[in-house]
Amino acid sequence: MKNAALDRFFRKIGAAGEALTYEDVRLRTDHSSVLPKDVDLHSRFSRNVSLNIPVVSAAMDRVTEYKMAIALAKYGGLGVIHKNMTPPEQALSVARVKHYLNGLIESPICIDAKETIEVVLRWRDEKGYTFHTFPVTEKNILVGLMTRNDFDFVSDKDRPVRDVMTPLRELMTAPSGTSIKEAYVKMQKGKKKVLPLTTKGGKLAGMYVFSDLERILAGNSSSNTDKAGNLRVAAAIGVGEMALERAKLLSESRCDVFVIDTAHGDSENVFQTIKKVKARYSRIDIVAGNVSRGESAKRLAKAGADGVLVGQGPGSICTTRIISGIGTPQVSAVYDCAKALRGSGVPVCADGGISNSGDMVVALGVGAESVMLGRLLAGSLEAPGETRIVQGMKVKDYRGMGSIGAMRENIASRERYRQGTTPLNKLVPEGVEALVPFSGSVSESLDQYVGGIRSGMGYIGAHNIGELRRKAEIFRITPAGLKESHPHDLLYVEDAPNYRRKES
Repeated sequence: MKNAALDRFFRKIGAAGEALTYEDVRLRTDHSSVLPKDVDLHSRFSRNVSLNIPVVSAAMDRVTEYKMAIALAKYGGLGVIHKNMTPPEQALSVARVKHYLNGLIESPICIDAKETIEVVLRWRDEKGYTFHTFPVTEKNILVGLMTRNDFDFVSDKDRPVRDVMTPLRELMTAPSGTSIKEAYVKMQKGKKKVLPLTTKGGKLAGMYVFSDLERILAGNSSSNTDKAGNLRVAAAIGVGEMALERAKLLSESRCDVFVIDTAHGDSENVFQTIKKVKARYSRIDIVAGNVSRGESAKRLAKAGADGVLVGQGPGSICTTRIISGIGTPQVSAVYDCAKALRGSGVPVCADGGISNSGDMVVALGVGAESVMLGRLLAGSLEAPGETRIVQGMKVKDYRGMGSIGAMRENIASRERYRQGTTPLNKLVPEGVEALVPFSGSVSESLDQYVGGIRSGMGYIGAHNIGELRRKAEIFRITPAGLKESHPHDLLYVEDAPNYRRKES
């Protein structure tokens, strides 16, 4: 989407041999009749995967596992499950997200009629499933249903499922292909909370849950869901043969987006992985990176990427630019990549370097369609790891995927930084390990971040993110201008819920 004012500005910056980041710039205000509450924040993470808010959580082992992904998708964003776990563990995390909130449950988790209640309960605990309704099958034929009541009111846990389940003759079923509206009417009339779908031969073909249909048909959900009403989720797959193994299991768990996140996305192994994965799973979008030049972004799109991650070294825990001497300041990088992809249908995600909601508005203004957050979500209740007390403050651990700890513990981290065969005592880290303040539930943080984006768009007079990109005018500020932008000349500043002064 062309913006003549932005193009002129960055031509001058480029001609001077300079590149800029978030604290170097601000956006101009404009006449506005747009109230923040009326702003439309719908956007895209990839060519075919939409967002209700332009926020994505980073594929980091201290940021995004299934709890974070559920919370992000419920709010309207998207979580990217990290790959510092085995392929089966990662696929299970994706399945937990997909089964959390369902429209049509296309592949219900079933139990065998001959298993004992004790075995089923132990298996359910091991898998971490939070639901209690399971279709019961014998040789793939539906024979009954186990519900919470069936589990709760059985005293002898050694009894087989077939003796305890609600048998098929007492169930209400519907044929395969029944729509959400048809299912809702049928369940309402029959006063049934669960509706299995079956083929003519009696095989299970799917399942509806009444509470999910009620939510979907009410039309007031802000959750980011797929066509079947399931929460959307993405997962990192890396490169090479392991990527293909992960992609297979993740596709079976109905992952919405594969993310190839490497330290250097403009490389042949990334291109080859995109092509191989696309050939096998053409219906699943691939977002690839990371890059920081427009030409690199174009090469990824040409290779088949449906979205591009922009950012090499801007993260708070990343030392890539210092260790390797490479990298482009993030605002210039995002602009250059977004400009290069204009008209391609391939969106850019600004990954890293964001310290506050104002930076998010700048990133979206210069061309990104979403922002990826790490540190700003790492202190959340839903982030992996325990909350602990350090010097009287509640904190959580946070580390870069290129930190020495992450690289020693996981080959996925070593491969991300092209050190898969490097001996552990010779690893060259490109990140650090740190602590971040505990920030409460992620929804509380998102209230502030999304509110800040709405506020910025209101100042500019942008009804939606597309209009923000068309109208954005950027200018450079001096160190004195940056100082003036923060609270200043005060004896004591108490942090607001959406503001924490950077340490100098």
